[in-house]
Amino acid sequence: MRIVSNSSVLIALSAIGRLPLVWERFPSGIVIPQAVWREVVLEGGARPGAHEVGGASWIRVEDTSRSPMLPLLLAELDEGEAESIALACDIGADVILIDERDARRAARSMGLKVLGTVGILIWAKRAGRVPELRKELNTLQEIGSFRLSGPLFERALREAGEII
Repeated sequence: MRIVSNSSVLIALSAIGRLPLVWERFPSGIVIPQAVWREVVLEGGARPGAHEVGGASWIRVEDTSRSPMLPLLLAELDEGEAESIALACDIGADVILIDERDARRAARSMGLKVLGTVGILIWAKRAGRVPELRKELNTLQEIGSFRLSGPLFERALREAGEII
């Protein structure tokens, strides 16, 4: 499988100590564009994700500077989002890991399958990798400063089988 990630998923999962779930879900590894590497690792300093992503042998960095769709995407999205979507399209990615609403919408409009932080955590709950999704989502909001609407929180718990 070819998986591309934007910075948001990597940072959010790192903040709660759950970045390894990405590797468990996609054991062949993931690809990130240079803008995501810069944002998370080089400019990340001591923030969540900098050390974790920088030391992950299962994350590969690719150049997207020659992608013909990059200028169009940069008109609407930030650099990391634009490069992630361009890279996903260029390599024919099976999935793009991205959280931001506008970026998700853009990725879907280009025919990409989208998965975000909450989706990874739902998978982890279903796969028995985490015991309780509610706890993970609460930690994500409290420690990771992750914005999660009430309806999405409830839908995630329903999908994970924690509420009916």
